[in-house]
Amino acid sequence: MLLRMSTLFVRTLREDPADAEIPSHRLLVRAGYIRRAASGGYTWLPLGYRVFRNVERIVREEMDRMGAQEVHFPSLLPREPYETSGRWSDYGDNLFRLKDRRGVDHLLAPTHEEMFTLLVKDLYSSYKDLPLWIYQIQTKFRDEARPRAGLLRLREFVMKDSYSFDISDAGLDASYAAHRAAYIATFDRLGLDYVIVSAMSGAMGGSRSEEFLHPNEVGEDSFVRSAGEYAANVEAVRTPVPDPVPYDDAPPAHVEDTPETPTIDTLVALANERFSRGDRPWSAGDTLKNVLVMLAHPDGTREPLAIGLPGDREVDAKRLQAQVDPATVQPFTEADFTANPALVKGYIGPAALGEKSPSGIRYLVDPRVVEGTRWLTGANETGRHVFDLVCGRDFTPDGTIEAAEIKSGDQAPDGSGPLELARGIEIGHIFQLGRKYAEALDLQVLDENGKLVTVTMGSYGIGVSRAVAAIAESTHDQAGLCWPRGVAPADIHVVAATGKDPAVFEVAQRLAQELVDGGLAVLYDDRRKISPGVKFTDAELIGVPTIVTVGRGLAQGVVEVRDRRSDQRTDVPVVGAAASIHQAIPG
Repeated sequence: MLLRMSTLFVRTLREDPADAEIPSHRLLVRAGYIRRAASGGYTWLPLGYRVFRNVERIVREEMDRMGAQEVHFPSLLPREPYETSGRWSDYGDNLFRLKDRRGVDHLLAPTHEEMFTLLVKDLYSSYKDLPLWIYQIQTKFRDEARPRAGLLRLREFVMKDSYSFDISDAGLDASYAAHRAAYIATFDRLGLDYVIVSAMSGAMGGSRSEEFLHPNEVGEDSFVRSAGEYAANVEAVRTPVPDPVPYDDAPPAHVEDTPETPTIDTLVALANERFSRGDRPWSAGDTLKNVLVMLAHPDGTREPLAIGLPGDREVDAKRLQAQVDPATVQPFTEADFTANPALVKGYIGPAALGEKSPSGIRYLVDPRVVEGTRWLTGANETGRHVFDLVCGRDFTPDGTIEAAEIKSGDQAPDGSGPLELARGIEIGHIFQLGRKYAEALDLQVLDENGKLVTVTMGSYGIGVSRAVAAIAESTHDQAGLCWPRGVAPADIHVVAATGKDPAVFEVAQRLAQELVDGGLAVLYDDRRKISPGVKFTDAELIGVPTIVTVGRGLAQGVVEVRDRRSDQRTDVPVVGAAASIHQAIPG
C-alpha cells in the first residue's frame, strides 16, 4: 500500500487546538488523525482510521484465536429488554433515549448484555450448546455530562464486547480465565503497559470484576498497588477493619463549648489546649466528621444520607458513587437543611442521625468506626462539640460504607504492605456477570438430566478507540507521535527532501514502490512545493516508526534511515536500499 502526501486527505497543524487538554488529543488533531465533529464525537481521517483498524485487527485476531465468534448487533435498540433488566432506569441520564415516529421508545446502546442474552435464548436450548463465546466490535453511546480528553471520554466510541455463556460456575471461571489470558495477549501486542486491578461492577452487575489499566497521569481512574500482588481500583479497595476496642475505662461523653473552630485543625488545637484526652493528644483522626449528601434514585425519589468518617479523611466522590449506584450523589442544599430542622449545620453529630433518630436520616460510617472507638464530634448545638463519644456505647450507626479517600501508605487489605496511589487509563474490563441477565430475560437450557437450569454469563470489554489514545499517550515525544509498528498507519515514511532536484523524486518514488512490492505499507512525501524543514516536521509529528530520507546523501549514493522512537540514524546505499530496510524492520 502506497499513500502519497500530495493526495492524502490530511492537514497537519503547527498550533495546538484550543480545546485539547492532553498530549494524545493535541497530537492526534495536529497530525491529521482525527477531527472534532461534535462534543464527545470525532471523525477518523485516513491516517487515524488506519491506526484504529490496526488496533481493531489485533483485538479481533486475539478474540478469534481464543475461539470466540464474531456477531454484530444494531446500535438502535428497543426499550423492552433494558426495562426488563432494570437498566432503562438504572443508567439514568447516561442513556440516550429516543422515540420513533410512532412514539415507541428506543435507546442507543451503551452495552449489549440484554441483546446477547436474548440472541442465545432464541437459538440455544441445551447444555450441549455450551460453553459459548461470542463478541462484537461496535459503536456505543453514553451521554457523558462532560466529554473531554479527546478519545478518552466520548459520547460515541467503539468497544469490543464479548460474552460467555456456561452451564455452571466452574464453566464461568474457565471462560473468565480464557478471556483474561486473551486480554493479556492483546495488550502485549498493542505495546501497552497495564496493571490488572480488582474493580467494581457498577451498573453491569455481577460478582468478580477486574480492570486493565494503563498507568498514566492523564488517566481518570485512580488505583492502588502494594509491594505484594495486591492491586485495585480505588472504588474497590476495602478498608482493613480494626478490632473492637475495650471501653470499660473510657470517660463519659461530655459536651463542651468550642467557639471559633471552623476547621478540623482549629478544633483539634482547642481540644488539646482545654480538654486533654489523658492518654495522648487529640488528632484530626480522632474527630468524627459527618457529611450529608442527597441520593437521587432512578425512580425519581430523593433520599438523604449521612456519612461518618475520621476527620483526617475526605469523602471520595467516586468511591461513594460506586457504593450507592445506580443512585446518583447530589449536594445537600440549604433547602434540604431547612427541611431537616434537627440538623445543626456545622455541628452535626450522631445523636441527630440514624434511621431511629428524630431526623430519620440513614447514618453509615467508615469501617474504622468500630465498637469502642472514642470520638470528638458535633453536639448538634451551635458552637459546641461532644468529647469522648464512644461507638457502641453512646451511638450505633446504621451500617458502614466505603466512601473515605484512600491515602498512600494505607495498609493493603490482604496484608501485603502499604499502598501506593497511581492513575491510569481504563483499556479493558472483565466481569463475571453470573445469572443477573439470564434470570431477568429467562435464559435457560436443559442440563444433562433434562432439567431446566439458568445459564451463567461473563462480560468482557476493550475500548478500541480509547486504546488508540492510550497508545498515543504512552509513546509520543516532544516532536510528535511515535507509533509502535504493529498499529502505525504505515511501516515506512519516505521523504523526498527537496523541492527542486528531479533525481531525488525519481529515487524516492522507485524506493517507495520497491518497499511496497516487498509487502510494506509506505507513506511517501512527494510534495514538490513544500520545504524539507516542513516535511521533516510533519514526519516527526505523524510518527511512522521508520523514516527514510532521500536528499543530500544521494550525491554519495546513500539514503538516511531513521528510527523514529530511538532517533538512531543509518546511511544505507541506494543500490539494494529496499532490501536493507526490509531486513532491518523487526518481524
